[in-house]
Amino acid sequence: MISLTFRDAIPADIPIMLQLSHAGDARGADTPSLDLESLDDPRYRAAFEEIVADPNQRLIVAEVAGEVIGTLQITLVAGLPNFGMKRGLLENVHIRADQRGTGHGSALVKWAIERCREAGCGNVQLTSNKVRKDAHRFYVKLGFQQSHEGFKLKL
Repeated sequence: MISLTFRDAIPADIPIMLQLSHAGDARGADTPSLDLESLDDPRYRAAFEEIVADPNQRLIVAEVAGEVIGTLQITLVAGLPNFGMKRGLLENVHIRADQRGTGHGSALVKWAIERCREAGCGNVQLTSNKVRKDAHRFYVKLGFQQSHEGFKLKL
């Protein structure tokens, strides 16, 4: 059996994390090609450094046989409602296409949920593009409920 492992991302993981994110783009055939030459843009490294410097955030990669096959970001959010209940926010959850259906995505999300629980979170939340119906079924299967409607304002 191939062992799945999880670890905090390092700067060398930035290109593969960007590729995984791009591959999961909800626009499908309308998704512009990923400019591989842009993967070393210093803005990515600056964002990476900002995230890993924040004790309330983690960038995680999932590996099989030393090869990165998935990624996600965990953010811990303090709040006043529910007597100050902390929430875990999962972002940029992606598994490489050839690894979907193997259970690796479920294992990654369950691992992240456990990290949120250990951090004292009372719930875990995430958003998923409305067109990603397979992803929605995946999250429901893991116990998530479609309880809210999300909104974005591009700036």
